[in-house]
Order: sequence, then C-alpha cells, then structure tokens
Amino acid sequence: MKILKYITSALLVATLLVAPGCNDVLDLQPQDKMPLENVFSDPNGLKLYLANLYYQMPVEDFRYGEEGWHSNTNGGRNRAMYTDEAIHTEWLGNYGVANGYMAPHYWEQGYRLIRDVHLLMDAIPTLDVTDQVKDNTMGEALFIRAYAYFGLAMRYGGLPLIKESQKYNPNDLESLKVPRSTEKETFEFILDELDAATEKLPDSWGEEEGRRVNKMVAQALKSRVGLYAGSLAKYWHLATLQGEAVDKKLVGMTPGDAEAFFAASIAASETVINSGKYSLYAPTPSTPEEATENYIKMFQDPNIAPMEAIFIRGFNVVGRGHNYDFWFSPAQVRAGAPYPGRMNPLVEMVDLFEEYSHPGEPAPITTTTDPNDVDDYNGYNPSKNYLHFDEPLDPFKDKDARLHAYTVLPGSMMRGIKIVIQAGLIMPDGTPQIRTGVPSEGITLDGVTYWPWGAQNPDDYSGFNSNSSVASRNTKTGYSMRKFLQETGTAQWDAGTSDWMDIRYAEVLLNYTEAVIESGLGDVDKATKALNDIRRRAAFMDPVPLTQENVFRERRVELLFENKRDADMKRRREHHVYFNNRLAWAMLPILDLSVSPPKYIFVRDLFHAAVERPFPINWYYYPIPGIEANGLIQNPTG
Repeated sequence: MKILKYITSALLVATLLVAPGCNDVLDLQPQDKMPLENVFSDPNGLKLYLANLYYQMPVEDFRYGEEGWHSNTNGGRNRAMYTDEAIHTEWLGNYGVANGYMAPHYWEQGYRLIRDVHLLMDAIPTLDVTDQVKDNTMGEALFIRAYAYFGLAMRYGGLPLIKESQKYNPNDLESLKVPRSTEKETFEFILDELDAATEKLPDSWGEEEGRRVNKMVAQALKSRVGLYAGSLAKYWHLATLQGEAVDKKLVGMTPGDAEAFFAASIAASETVINSGKYSLYAPTPSTPEEATENYIKMFQDPNIAPMEAIFIRGFNVVGRGHNYDFWFSPAQVRAGAPYPGRMNPLVEMVDLFEEYSHPGEPAPITTTTDPNDVDDYNGYNPSKNYLHFDEPLDPFKDKDARLHAYTVLPGSMMRGIKIVIQAGLIMPDGTPQIRTGVPSEGITLDGVTYWPWGAQNPDDYSGFNSNSSVASRNTKTGYSMRKFLQETGTAQWDAGTSDWMDIRYAEVLLNYTEAVIESGLGDVDKATKALNDIRRRAAFMDPVPLTQENVFRERRVELLFENKRDADMKRRREHHVYFNNRLAWAMLPILDLSVSPPKYIFVRDLFHAAVERPFPINWYYYPIPGIEANGLIQNPTG
C-alpha cells in the first residue's frame, strides 16, 4: 500500500542540457552530467537544470508514442491511432496492445521527474539570487511537479503524493513508504499545486515567453486538469470496475465530486480569458480559403501566433527534430522517406466536419442519390445510384476550412502537387476493378490512359495500392494527414522543426465551454461567445447555441491530431464504447469509365484489413509496476 520515496542527497547527479550555439536554453536536450553543487552555484547551471526538468515533462507532443516520450522509433504510430481520429496504414491494433501491455507506462519516469524537482526545491533557499528569482523558480518547480502528477494521475488514478525529498535510512525503510491517496485527493492536490505555482510565477518571461511557464500557463493547465477530473467524476460510473483499489477510492469518483472540479476549470479558464494576455490567431478570416491558410501556417510555425500559443515545446534544435514529416507526408511529397502516409484519418472523423451550407451539424459525405445512405460499408453495389463528380475534391468543397487544413483529401494540393488518391476503376462495361492493380497496363479511351491507382508510377499517387512493395506508403482510408506538415524542405529522419503547442488559447476556450455545459455553472453567454469565436475563426459566420453536442463536436474538430482526444475519451469513458470490437472503414474514390466523360464516384467500404479492435474497461487504468516490492494496492486488472 506504500511506495518507496526516492532517495536524494547532495551527491546525486543531475542530467544537463548542453548544445553549443543554441540561443534557447529550454529547447536543449540532455547530453552531459555534472555534480549538483556545481550546477546550483552558477546561474547558468540553474537554468540548465530547469531546462532538464522542462524536457522531462510528460508533454504529449510530436515524439510521444507507445514507447513513451522523446522517441522517434515507433514506425509512425501516433496517439491519434488509439482513438477515433485515425488509424495506421499497416499497424491495426488499438489502444493498449503494444508489446502485449498498455503503453506508454509513466510510473518510473514520473517519479524520477518529481525527485529531480525536489532536488531543486531543496536548493532554492541556498541560491545566490534575488528573492524574486527564488520565488519564480519555485513557481516553475511547483508547475512541473503538478504536470508530472497529472501525467501519472491520468494513467494510474490515485497516487502516492510525495511532497518533499526524503533521506534514505536503511534501518527504517517503512518510513520511506507513502500510501496511495484517493483519486479525488490526487486531483485536488494537483489543482492546489497549480494555484501555488501561480502565486510565485511571473506575469511574463520576456524573450522566453511561451517556453517558460508564467501565471497564465499555470492557470491554463488548471483549466485542463479541472475539466479532466470533473468529467472523470461525472462519467466514471459508465465503466464500472471492481476490486480493492475501487473500494478504497484509489480509483473512482462519483458524480457528486464533479461540480467542484468543473468549477475549478471554469475559474481558471476565466482567469486566462479575462487577463487579456491571449487571443485567437487570425480570428476573422473573410473566406474559408483564408481560414484554411491561417490554420496551416499556425501549425507549421506556432511562433507566428504568440497570442494563441500559451505554452510551446520547441523542436528547432539540431538533433531534437521530430518525424511527422517523415512518417506522415503523402507518398507523392515524401522527399525520399521510405514509409510515408502512415497516418490515415478515419472516415467518421472526416464526416464529423460541418458544411458551411448546413452549420451546426455533422455533414457525412453523400455518395449516392439517397442522402441518408451514409452507413453502408459493404463496398460497391451496382444497383445504387452513385453521385458523379468531375473532380475528386468536389464532395469536400463546402466543408469546414479546418478539414482542408488538417487533412489531405483526394485531389488536395500540397507542396504544389495534386495529391492522387484513387481506389480503382469502373470499367467501360460497368465491371468494377476496385482495390486491385488489374489491368496494370491501364485503360485507354479516346487517346487518354486511365490507371487503377490514378497514375502509372507509384511515386505519382498516394492511395490504396496494396502491393507489398508500396502498400506501406499509401492511405487505406482515402484520407491522409496534413496538420503540422511543412510545405517546403525534406521529409527526412529527425528533420521536423515545427514547434508543438502544448497549450493554446483555443483549448482554454473549449475547456471553458465544456465545463459550463457539463456543470450548469459559469457564464452561459460568455461560453457561447467562446464557442462561436472559435467557429468564426474557421469562417463560420452564424452563431450556434451552446449545447453539449455542439461543444463536443467543436472540440473534436478544432483539436484534431493534437493528442488531446485520447484523454478526452478516457475522462468521458468513451473508449470501451467506441472500441467495442470496432472495424475501421474507408472512403474509396473510384474513377467511373462507364460514363462519358469519366467521372468520380465514392464508395464506403471496410478498411483494407478487417481487424476488430477491443477495449476492456480495465484498460482505463494502467497496472502499477513493482507492487511486490512497494506494497501498493494494484489497479483493477480484470
């Protein structure tokens, strides 16, 4: 029931960040070591030690995968693929099955970071700096510790709350053990930590603003934590677990616990909103096309949007790049990367985006003359009256600007190239040749040759070829990823330099709207305005009411691929409902040669491999490692 507290002493060694020639110390990575007394005796050493703590924070960024943090060796697996956002071209598993257990674990990493924070806290009173610097440094330490505990709480529930360094005493090991607090107490502690951090943090860091935490960063994280805990309390009963950990409330809360957490989220969100420090980037585009370009630019370089980017993790240092461009660029713009196109947005996610002609409701792509025919995934049916389109992009033209900014659709332009995504042909005699390369020589009509995949050369198309030599670089859902990807440069290993917005203003607005609609607390008019401000930035001119459906949908489309959806599905207990032996689907663009001139049709079908994906409810909590030694009560495992 207890955990050994981490041993600390003045002789422990801290990992430092050194990268000569870099101007932003907080973007450095661990490469060297030196004794702590040397670190804290020099202002630059203190800054480097802080940089190491920032680096250890469990930010779910570009390099976050099933192996954990700061990893680029995951074969293009991304957290979106553990949700209803996307699926991998080849890897067809779902949440929690990597290497036969739930991953990424965070227990040891999290408590290692907490230990390192305590080393800093111990040293702060001895620092040869002003009291203001001491306070600011303590504020950063409190924030980082809260961030670490939040990363742990999301995965394990109630935690051993170690609040200070402990000395190792071989004659009294029991005194070094800390029992798990309840899940409710754990989240209350994190919120209190963030308020304590806020009191000590500065309003601004000048040139380092956005990359070091200030008062509003702490409140923005509190906005996120409060919403997570409130939702968890409200919906925990939807996936009922049993066992000693449940009986002792180490995991589990009740709907009665939700109000206080939602209230905390609302208060923190209002603090950020009312500060006037942040705002939406490019909030009033004149056209959807302008909105699309604004979104593309903001995620390619968040530094152009300091008014929106509340907290950034940098990737512009040599050796600290990411592999999003390498793994996810469509095949036609892969720039030599051998396995691109691996992030396949799911059909139901694309269908969720609204049309400007029908605001306030999802707009599934209509493929036949029957507008209600949007749920048949049985493939091509010659008895259906399919709609015909001159261009494969035509069905998507009225869709939300964010869809075009975040995804590559059939016929999208990227890096000056028209992206070809085609799943086959309807032959002149009406015979379907779908998801097969036959006839490989193409079909010539009126002097024009048409190819099953839209082009003859594999480098000239980006979809559906299932031949083993090129299958791994072709989308299988009909869609590919665009968000964050660069329009210039190369898609080489570790070459991605776009920075990651861990917290941005739009998320705070969405946290606020959701906490208000879920709790009945807060200012409904202000929440309605926040919701519609986000939509106005996406070029929706007419407001929509503040409803749960509108709020939930807006969050999903605005934050698509930002590694927030996994946590959202956890806190609202949606994972086991969605992954109820679920199959993935595909939208097949097919060129119909039986009409003149040839036109495109779209067919809903199963993903190329029909693999059922489950989610047992005990996966909502990770098993705690090492309970034989630390004596902690284990989370439900069956």
